[in-house]
Amino acid sequence: MVANQEVAYIELTCQRGTRIMFDYQKGLLITVCGVLFVTPDSLFVRLIEAHPMTIAFWRSAISGILIITFLLLFEGRGCFRVIMRMGKMGWLYCFLIGSTSPAFVLAVEKTSVANVVFIFAAIPVFAALYSRIFLREKLSMRLGLTMIAVGLGLCVIAYGSKENDIAHWTGDLFALYIALAYAGALTILRGLRDISMVPAIPIGYLGSAFVLSVTVEPFSGFKDNSMLYIAHGACIAAATACLAIGPRFLASTEVSLLILLESVLAPILVWVVLAEHPGQWTILGGMIIISALLASNLYVYFRLPSKQ
Repeated sequence: MVANQEVAYIELTCQRGTRIMFDYQKGLLITVCGVLFVTPDSLFVRLIEAHPMTIAFWRSAISGILIITFLLLFEGRGCFRVIMRMGKMGWLYCFLIGSTSPAFVLAVEKTSVANVVFIFAAIPVFAALYSRIFLREKLSMRLGLTMIAVGLGLCVIAYGSKENDIAHWTGDLFALYIALAYAGALTILRGLRDISMVPAIPIGYLGSAFVLSVTVEPFSGFKDNSMLYIAHGACIAAATACLAIGPRFLASTEVSLLILLESVLAPILVWVVLAEHPGQWTILGGMIIISALLASNLYVYFRLPSKQ
């Protein structure tokens, strides 16, 4: 009898271990796919020849429609009931997510892609700062040092924008707004952790598209750019879905490390396709930011695994 119980316990432990490993591999694959889908976002903005707000309209509209279709197919209509329970903070989340779409297009139009994605890399730092202010979470010495290094990197990028023909401080400001808005959205998610806010994402995107439709003629020149519009929106929808699902199966540090890949791959992709050199100051500032975040996340990953 005892032997049978031991065998059953071993089998149960093996099954749990296999399930955990499978979940980890699934989360890793889905998150990497999300990063790869979002990487050409800046490149699409560069390739599409249209008014920036027209690009933003189709980016928001197509991705919003595809995300709603995805949710209806895999979650059903019931998932949208969360809209009735998310409250004021949920609607603020929708606004922040929706406002990033036109801001992103303007950022890429007015400054270099490298500037934009390196500034985006500071999102985890801003999120930690918001958590300290609004959620009363303590900041560790590690985060404090990381913030100082990231701030230095942002200053270097801003300085370099004055000496680069394809970079400008106005685009840097739009990129900074996006980083602050996404950080705010992440902080809201932490405050509403008992509610799945994925159904709120297409509301933000479609709301943005509705507002933009009043200011532009979206079908002007649509035929010439239709395939790029569709591919652009599909990539954003796929990235959003993957980055909403994959991180559920991974530790927070692993997610942060994987998302840093986009900050490295996006400027390289634009450099290869369009020969857009980011400039030495942008590269230096980006290296400071990426190195600081990489060191911070690796420290947590190797020294404090029990807290993930």
